[in-house]
Amino acid sequence: MTRHELTTLMQEMSLEEKVNQMMQVAGGFFTGDMVAMGPIREKGIDDGTISSAGSVIGVYGAEKVKKIQQEYIEKHPHKIPLLFMLDVINGLKTIFPIPLAQGAAFEPELSGRCVQAAAKEAAVSGVHVTFAPMGDLVRDARWGRVMESTGEDPYLNSLYVKAMVKGFQGDDLQEKYHIAACVKHFAGYGAPTAGRDYNTVELSRHTLREFYLPAYKAGVDADAAMMMTSFNTIDGIPATGNKWLMRDVLREEMGFDGVVISDLGAVEELICHGYCADRREAAVRSVQAGVDIDMMTGIYSEQLCGLIRQGVLSESLIDEAVYRILELKNRLGLFENPYKDADECREGEIILCREHRELARESARKSFVLLKNDGMLPLAAGSRTAYIGPYTDNRNIIGAWSFIGDTDCITTIREAVEERGEETVFCQGCPVIGADAWLEGFAEKTDEAVTPEECRRMMEEAIEQAKQAQMVVLSIGEHRLQSGEATSNANIQIPQIQMELFQKVCEVNDQVVVVLFAGRPLDIREISAKAKAVLLVWMPGTEGARAITDVLYGDYNPTGKLPMSFPYCVGQVPVHYNEYPTGRPYTEGRNQGRFRSRYLDIPNRPLYPFGYGLSYTQFELSPIELDRKNMRREETIHVSVEIRNAGQMTGTETLQLYIHDLAASVVRPIKELKDFRKVTLKPGETQKVSFTITENQLRFLTENDKWESEPGEFEVFVGTDSTTANGAVFRLNI
Repeated sequence: MTRHELTTLMQEMSLEEKVNQMMQVAGGFFTGDMVAMGPIREKGIDDGTISSAGSVIGVYGAEKVKKIQQEYIEKHPHKIPLLFMLDVINGLKTIFPIPLAQGAAFEPELSGRCVQAAAKEAAVSGVHVTFAPMGDLVRDARWGRVMESTGEDPYLNSLYVKAMVKGFQGDDLQEKYHIAACVKHFAGYGAPTAGRDYNTVELSRHTLREFYLPAYKAGVDADAAMMMTSFNTIDGIPATGNKWLMRDVLREEMGFDGVVISDLGAVEELICHGYCADRREAAVRSVQAGVDIDMMTGIYSEQLCGLIRQGVLSESLIDEAVYRILELKNRLGLFENPYKDADECREGEIILCREHRELARESARKSFVLLKNDGMLPLAAGSRTAYIGPYTDNRNIIGAWSFIGDTDCITTIREAVEERGEETVFCQGCPVIGADAWLEGFAEKTDEAVTPEECRRMMEEAIEQAKQAQMVVLSIGEHRLQSGEATSNANIQIPQIQMELFQKVCEVNDQVVVVLFAGRPLDIREISAKAKAVLLVWMPGTEGARAITDVLYGDYNPTGKLPMSFPYCVGQVPVHYNEYPTGRPYTEGRNQGRFRSRYLDIPNRPLYPFGYGLSYTQFELSPIELDRKNMRREETIHVSVEIRNAGQMTGTETLQLYIHDLAASVVRPIKELKDFRKVTLKPGETQKVSFTITENQLRFLTENDKWESEPGEFEVFVGTDSTTANGAVFRLNI
């Protein structure tokens, strides 16, 4: 449709029809799994509003979607199609590593390929919009939704958000197998006070703008079709009713012209926040803030028509929202083809196809981070190894948001080892969680506890096998439902029952390799101290087990780097590498005075820092060389280092460039990631690697509240993680 045709269509719609386009309802109302009665009707959701709602959440499957769409259009007076939306976070049926794990690959283009495959599976299943990617910056591992972000660095997050938006949407949403991306959660959702989900957020506007907003802006610049509001407050005002945030910042400053949708129930939650007195006021505040779609509260359909007829709200606010919704449907080509790519035959050919499985295996391998290795890895074929732990023969390795994934399609570590022809022993040792734990998922409630007698027998078997083995591969970690939405934890350790297994195994065999499953950074002090090797595999997805054996046996040399610091203990969090310097800094071994910024009982530094990750080979790095030590704004500086593979295996290292502005009108972080390069070298090979520093990379939000650079001295560092001291100094002149 042309712009004129869309405008004409909207003018022909009744006020009720327009308002209902702004309402999203659950797919269960269309499939018969939900009925609009009782409390649901009291919230403004009835058969009439459902039949003309503009979008639906939670339905997929080509046959089902096509049936719903056909019946909906036949009944709609203007034959406007529905939008079908779904959480396709790290895959539909082919599950890729969780987003935090993808961040560890330091390869945004790989994630772009992963979401392109996910979009293809979603598109043939009838999905039009996914609620991804998540652009929230994360610094606090207590918050379970860190698993859905790509980490603590604004630059890295921005690259990933851009790549994912492009992967989902392609160059044209009407192209086959592309779906609309919804960047979330605007804004600052990743900084809840005390790490508690849905909590308030306390950020200065400077911190919000400089650290938390850039990734969302990257999504806007990549032409994301939709933006989702966050549950939290900003400056004391909930985001969903925050006119400054949504209109001034998102629309005016960032230039976003797509659809804004509330998170589930967020419009009604304005009342719980104490920002609105009732549903009527919540409707007013949300529409005035520019929220186009109300997800699942019924407040818009219940309140807006009356508010407009009473003159409380201008109908022009409704028109601008409805036009954006219609325009998104038009961008997807739904007026000409309301079913888009939904295709029952292609579903069977595309979903879990070989190409997608191979990509899932590649992305899993590249996401693994080798945290420690005292010569234990890679494993030698034929070694007398005992595979022990609750993840040894477990298919549930797909992450909290992968509730659509089928675990039946997943290979276990045991099966992957057996595929290699290795003769070894396998035993569970203990369940993933103990008798005291209760887990809740989106579509499941599960209690995986076993009886004390069963636990005792499993533990005894594991200890006996550990005694007889040359070495133990111990597969332990979080349950997939211990991270994700609504999974805030004050204790960020693996379940106690698994720690007991770890301790007992280490007592009888000190040659232990830990394969660690996690959806967040954990406190693994004891594991790191006692294990001879630790391989972090996150929640690796459909092909995770085969990827794990690829790395354990040396078919793939690990390359992952931490996108989020692993704290020494929970008392440090939020902890991140790019902190501000203090007036009384403390450096271990250097500042010994009492009155310094430090803990008395633990180190300041995290256990494992941002950017950290080992290889099976060793790399040597030369000191930094600069082609000049002074630059003007229109000039550049070339930074170079030589890297040498000093080990016995071909390996890949990720060189990271950091910058520190030594003195500025606003205090600058001690380091900021500005660029990185992945370099693959054969044993003994040396390569010169160059970076280019531009004036643009030196800009920040100055005391003038402008993004600009200031003349002065800067430190530049190049190394293999954020603690590198391999640096040099240069000067920016006017």
